[in-house]
Amino acid sequence: MRKFFILPFLLLLSITLLFTIDQIATKGDFKESDMDNNSTTRISLTNPRFTGEISLEKSISQRRSVRSYSGESVSFDEVSQILWAAQGITDDTNELRAAPSAGALYPLSTYVAVSNVENITPGVYRYSPKDHEIQLVRRGDVNKEIYENALMQPATVESALIVIFAADYGITKARYGGRAERYVHMEAGHAGQNLYLQAETLGLGTVAIGAFDDKGIAKATGIIEGETPLYLFPVGNK
Repeated sequence: MRKFFILPFLLLLSITLLFTIDQIATKGDFKESDMDNNSTTRISLTNPRFTGEISLEKSISQRRSVRSYSGESVSFDEVSQILWAAQGITDDTNELRAAPSAGALYPLSTYVAVSNVENITPGVYRYSPKDHEIQLVRRGDVNKEIYENALMQPATVESALIVIFAADYGITKARYGGRAERYVHMEAGHAGQNLYLQAETLGLGTVAIGAFDDKGIAKATGIIEGETPLYLFPVGNK
């Protein structure tokens, strides 16, 4: 008699466990509706290219600040290439980056506020040089908020994306003391010029912006505590 009751119970338990496991697996699959301010969504970027259609010399000669854009979307591959040129890894063994850094300490963090990029949902993402991927920080188009905190400069609201460089001064200060701030700012300049030149080779336009409210930009873009925003680079098609 006991077997009669035990067998159905075991069968029911097995079905319940299978359903639970299936539900857990389903939750692991990313859906856009799951994205929120605290999401850990990661997007792997395409491998960088090491050759371009125009020479470095031509890119330098043609580089100009571009403050207005066509409104066309920027491609996924172009965003990947820009982020790599600015702060990507160029030496896997020593994890050295595309832009030089005092003591190879790399206090810079790179964020990208996406507004109109193919295959990337609008939001703010933090770039991981080591993994060459971006991680969601904040969902939604924040270009208008950046515009309001950057003296209402039109480039910030018209661009397809905005690259934001932020820095943790403490990383460099621990080794270089009072000279840390200038070293960090030099590094931001190096990364910014790389971004300028890469944008030019891709037929894109950008402009360096340093006039903005630090706290407002940090809040709008979800920059982590301890980092200070230094530079904004709106990017779009010319």
